[in-house]
Amino acid sequence: MPKLFLSLLSLLALAVLARVAIAEPLAGYDRFTVPAPHRAGLVAASLWYPAGTPTYRGLVGDNPVFQGTEAMIGAGIAPGRHPLVLLSHGSGGNMDGLGWLSSRLAARGAIVLAVNHPGSTSGDSSPRRSLEFGDRARDLSRALDTLLANPAFSPFIDPSRITALGFSLGGVTALNLAGARFDPALYRDYCARNADQGDCVFFAKGGVDFAHLPEDFAADARDPRVTSLVAIDPGATHALTTASLAAMTLPTLFVNLGGAERWKSIDVSAAGSDLVHRLPQARYVVVEPAIHFTMLGLCKPEAHDLLLAEHDDPVCDDPAGADRAKAHAKIAEAVLAFLGL
Repeated sequence: MPKLFLSLLSLLALAVLARVAIAEPLAGYDRFTVPAPHRAGLVAASLWYPAGTPTYRGLVGDNPVFQGTEAMIGAGIAPGRHPLVLLSHGSGGNMDGLGWLSSRLAARGAIVLAVNHPGSTSGDSSPRRSLEFGDRARDLSRALDTLLANPAFSPFIDPSRITALGFSLGGVTALNLAGARFDPALYRDYCARNADQGDCVFFAKGGVDFAHLPEDFAADARDPRVTSLVAIDPGATHALTTASLAAMTLPTLFVNLGGAERWKSIDVSAAGSDLVHRLPQARYVVVEPAIHFTMLGLCKPEAHDLLLAEHDDPVCDDPAGADRAKAHAKIAEAVLAFLGL
């Protein structure tokens, strides 16, 4: 075999090894169920974590629209005490749909605990049930109870570093866990003024009577174990009570996706609900070009046509000039920096 060819093969092998060496390790992944007295049955939960021992590779969250995320299924956890992130998905989402973010946080040393919220998850997203904000927060509080009682994981959790993180309706849940409360009258008035906004349209399609929102909308669901907050395009931000915000002192990161085209309900800048200046320890990051749906997983090539045929939301249509993978990297780095990882 010619020496030049052998040399080229050697260089190629070195290049491959270099890429492997700098790549972040795969995170560990596992599932369990949560006894939840406030629900009719068990709540499904998942865990991403820094893997200490390798197992076999699995693809989590793969479906006809979104690419899955690779993980080490059931791997042993890396030694040490790790910060814990309580992750809440958005309306119509699910715990594996944000695997791209969970896996990156876990690869850098965090444990990520997520659940499927009954009544607002994929294939089970009811406008009426999605407004039961307190139940969503209780899903994660009960999941945290279960995790802390599990001897396979509890010794590896740093109880002084528990972050509530949520996207969209999940941002509402994260805010709830951190002590925020929502006023039904404020939200009624908001949707009366902004009936064309995405959240109000969704709830109106479900026949929601904004004058008679569920009692759980205004629940006090604060979990005192939560020590910091990350809210990415959080919903219903114009309905937060002044009193609850005044009592919130936790370190907070807000992330907005996109520029001036954001829905009013998720805009936390001075042009929107101004949560950035209403909380004393809030940091603020804008990721653009992007839209709300940019937060979802990477789309498969055929996803656009599939969604169009199903008359579904255009969740794969990013704005001109956007690169969803690059936007994901920016979001992940903002969260990692906030967590100190």
